[in-house]
Amino acid sequence: MTAPVALYESSLPSLKLLARGKVRDIYDIDAQHMLIVTTDRISAFDVILPEPIPGKGQVLTSVSNFWFHKMQHIIANHQSDLPLEDVLPNHSERTQVEGRAIIVKKLKPLPVEAIVRGYLIGSGWKDYLQTGAVCGIQLPENLQQAQQLPEAIYTPSTKANIGDHDENIAFSKTIALLGKELAEQVKDVSLQIYNEAAEFAKQRGIIIADSKFEFGLDKQGKLYLIDEVLTPDSSRFWPVEQYQIGISPPSFDKQFIRDYLETLDWDKTAPGPSLPDQVVKISAEKYREAEQILTR
Repeated sequence: MTAPVALYESSLPSLKLLARGKVRDIYDIDAQHMLIVTTDRISAFDVILPEPIPGKGQVLTSVSNFWFHKMQHIIANHQSDLPLEDVLPNHSERTQVEGRAIIVKKLKPLPVEAIVRGYLIGSGWKDYLQTGAVCGIQLPENLQQAQQLPEAIYTPSTKANIGDHDENIAFSKTIALLGKELAEQVKDVSLQIYNEAAEFAKQRGIIIADSKFEFGLDKQGKLYLIDEVLTPDSSRFWPVEQYQIGISPPSFDKQFIRDYLETLDWDKTAPGPSLPDQVVKISAEKYREAEQILTR
């Protein structure tokens, strides 16, 4: 199988570029629609790294599309019915982004990242060791690293600008930001999506340890699921057969890259360090494997 050509940055002169995020390039189409291109850029610790992971953008797009469709009974999503051929009639532009571009409705993003944790790992584990709680939510004593929580917990954070770090916030802060009714809806929908997806994925051989979701509103105030959903970039995926309580399990997601970066003398600020070819190759394989397991 031929290795995919990496796309670090898209170039679509026929459309107006609105923004380049950590991973996605966003283009204006009309008053109601935008084009989102998921590139092969990768960020870690909120810093964009200099090397792309070939094929990652197609994997994230494929996995997101799978989950958007699967979760439609819970919540509407930002996807549009407009065909890519109508938006990008230029063949070379369309070829550049095929498989990694989606046309979405223009919505107002909420200023909160909805994070759901089902297992005790990462910053949640560090928080628990210090306080016995995760983001202020008290947990039972004597839990171990990577242990499944009695039930999934909702631990929202702020949405940081590129280069800044997201900050965990109390649920009460999301009520102040969104209003009680909307804050409760975001929490309930996030937990419902996570619990249903975690059960499905586990049957396929993947544990979804945690995940983050993003939401937006239309002009009528209707809530939509936006951005990406349950991908190896927005979630921690662990192989069921290698899972053990007490250790940080191997993963299908970019934790592999984070673990490599933790071995370096790097202060987690831009510019990010270069990744060795082998780290890039293994990362690309892990992304592709997760896609194949979940969407086959």
